[in-house]
Order: sequence, then structure tokens, then C-alpha cells
Amino acid sequence: MENPFTFLEIGNMNLLWVLIGIVCMSASSAVVGTFMFLQKRSLIGDTISHAILPGICLAFLITYTKETSVLLLGAVITGYLGLLCTNLIIRKSPLKSDAGLGIVLSVFYGVGILLLTIIQQSGNAAQSGLDKFLFGKAAALLPQDVWILGGSSCLIILLVVILFQPLSMLTFDREYAIAKGFPVGRLENFLSFLTVLAIAIGIQAIGVVLMSALLIAPAVAARYWTHTLWKLMLVAIGFAVLAGIAGVGISLRYAHMPTGPWVVVWLSVFAFLSILLGKEKGVIRRLIQQQKYRLKNLEENLLKALYQLGEGEPKGSILGFTPGEIQQRRYLSEKEIHRGVKRLSKKGLVTAEKGYINLSEQGLKIGERMVRIHRLWELYLTTHLNLPADHVHQNAEAIEHIITPEIEAALLESLEFPTRDPHQSPIPYPSNLP
Repeated sequence: MENPFTFLEIGNMNLLWVLIGIVCMSASSAVVGTFMFLQKRSLIGDTISHAILPGICLAFLITYTKETSVLLLGAVITGYLGLLCTNLIIRKSPLKSDAGLGIVLSVFYGVGILLLTIIQQSGNAAQSGLDKFLFGKAAALLPQDVWILGGSSCLIILLVVILFQPLSMLTFDREYAIAKGFPVGRLENFLSFLTVLAIAIGIQAIGVVLMSALLIAPAVAARYWTHTLWKLMLVAIGFAVLAGIAGVGISLRYAHMPTGPWVVVWLSVFAFLSILLGKEKGVIRRLIQQQKYRLKNLEENLLKALYQLGEGEPKGSILGFTPGEIQQRRYLSEKEIHRGVKRLSKKGLVTAEKGYINLSEQGLKIGERMVRIHRLWELYLTTHLNLPADHVHQNAEAIEHIITPEIEAALLESLEFPTRDPHQSPIPYPSNLP
């Protein structure tokens, strides 16, 4: 049986050059794309990548050469021209940004396809391979191409590292950057130029149609793993490089498989897995956190209900309370009560014997605190926000579960340790407080 990984032979120098090129290009695209994504300018990349095609075609028509440096120069010129046209339409016309982006994208791409068709029908033998710029063909990269791609990519990364602080400030707080004296206009133009350059150098490997995915998808996937900018950039680089290598591998293994679509497929897989499994905003993590929060609320509501049922009763005068009595105090199903009591029993917060549920000493302290926080918040809303007493209960029910000890201490100090809530119910205090 043929080994499917024969394309990974160490001695294949062409593969080595291709991998170097794709790694450098993927890294630079992810770095620039991170800033574009965080600035909510993701569609700019799509517009620029389509605006680059006519530049490549014009560079070939003028020089009749497929030298990477020449085609790259034409790509940068029309890509930046497309960006300027987009900004001009957005600023000087009543059209919204999405309309401006759509106009520039469609017009420049249409012109590019027209020029590409003219070149293909011209009979010029040198035009062979230009159509690969649509979907990319990383396997066709030559050492001289890789030197240009690698050098340009390293330059982009180096410039971003040098200007990391002002670019970060521009991304998250433009007004503060202006107040600090940074040349915001120049920085925006500089970042736009880096975006154009990053897209231009990736066109040959990934293609015009799909280059925007390499620019934005790594940042989207990385966003589900971290909130720190420099970590986000590193994770985005990792995803982009892995997708690039995987796409190149498939393209080299199967001659008729274009690189660009497979790179996007792998990026889509990484993004999908990140959406599901990401530790910051992943769907599964959020579901787990929501479930933990619901169970925490259930436990605290049960403890509060048990405390309120026994409030005012002499200690030791009652055996406990039945699930029915708890339901009269708080709307909970029998299943919820059973589940909550089972969890609280394991934690030693309640005891359940012969159908009666009672608070342990530690459970009593927690139930007392929940009642205290609830009544303090009701009093705060009525005294400081002037809300009617009959409009504060639901708000207190929601907020009591997230009030920290620090906020509780601030409430006590602000309200000067009150003894009654707006409904004249007593506010309980532990023995070490007034």
C-alpha cells in the first residue's frame, strides 16, 4: 500500500522551500489580520485581495514577465488604490461602509477577470500559470519567490513588533492614542499598507478569492483562547501556520488539489473547534459555566429559603422543613429540590432525615448571608435610586448571587449597617458585625 505521507520526505528541497514560504506568509497574514479583526475591519481584507488581481494582470501586460517582485509591485499598487477608493466612498458619499466595500470589490475584481481573460486569449506563452492566482498554487513556489515572500513577511512582523504599543493603543482606544500624541492618521495608513502587502505576498500561494480567510480566520479562532493581544497574535500565527502546512501538504500530494481551498478548509476546522472548545468563549465552556451558575443559584436559593422558614424560630425548636414547605416559600419543582438537597448534603450544608431538611451550622451562615445581601440590595435601591419598595424584589433576586464580600462590605458602609429592609424585615448580621 502506498504511503500517503511520501510528500513529507526530508530530502525534497522543493517542499522545504514551499514550507518556508507558506510559514512566513501565514505568520505575517495572521499578525496583520489580528489588528484588522480587532478593529472590526475584517471585510477590508476581502476587498483588498480582490483589488489586487488587476494589478497582477497589468504588471504582466506591461512587462510580459512573471517575476514575483514585478507582480508583487503591481498587486500592492492596485491593492492600495482599492483601499483608498473604499475610504473615499465611505467618507465622501452617503453610502455605508458595506456598500463601499462591495462596490470596490466587485469593480476591481471584474476588471481583473477581464484583464486575465485578455491575457489568456492573447496567445502569449508566458501567461501560463497566471490563473493560479485565483485559487493559489503553493507547490509552484520557486526559491527566488520564497526569498521575496520570506523577506516581506519578516519585514511585516518586525515592523509590527517595533510599533506594537502604538498599534495596540490605536486598536483598542483611538481617542486615547490621540491624547497621548501618537500620529494616529499615519499609523492607520501604515497598518493599511501592511495589510495590502501581507495580502499581496500571499496571493500566489492562497489565491485572490480565499486570501481574506487567511487574514481573518486565524484571529477569529485565536479569540476563543485568550484575551491578551500578544498571546492572541501568537495563537493566530500557530493556527495559520498549521493550516498553511496542511494545505501545502495536500496540494503537493494530490496534483489537482489547489492550495488555497484546503488552507481555508483547515482554518475552518480550527475555527469551528475553537468555537466549541475555546477556554475563553468556547460554546462548551460557556454551557458548563452556565450549568455551574444555575446549580449555584439553586443551592443558594434553597439555603435562603430554609433560613427564611426558620427565621424567628428558637434554635433547636424544629426538626426541619419538608419539600412542600420549601415550595410554599419558593417556586421550585420537586426534582430541583431533590437535586439541590442532594448536592448540599454532600457539602455538609444541610441534613436530610425522615423527609425533613435542616441547615447545618455552615449552611445556616450561607443562608443568613444570602438573606442579608438580598435585603441590603433592596434597601440600597430604594434609598439611593429612589425605586418603589414593590419594584426591587426581582432585581435583588438576580443580583444577590453575584455580590462579592467586597461589595457587601461597601453596601454595609454606605447604608450604615441598617437593621430593617424596605419591607421592615430584619437584616441578619453575624456575631462579629453590629
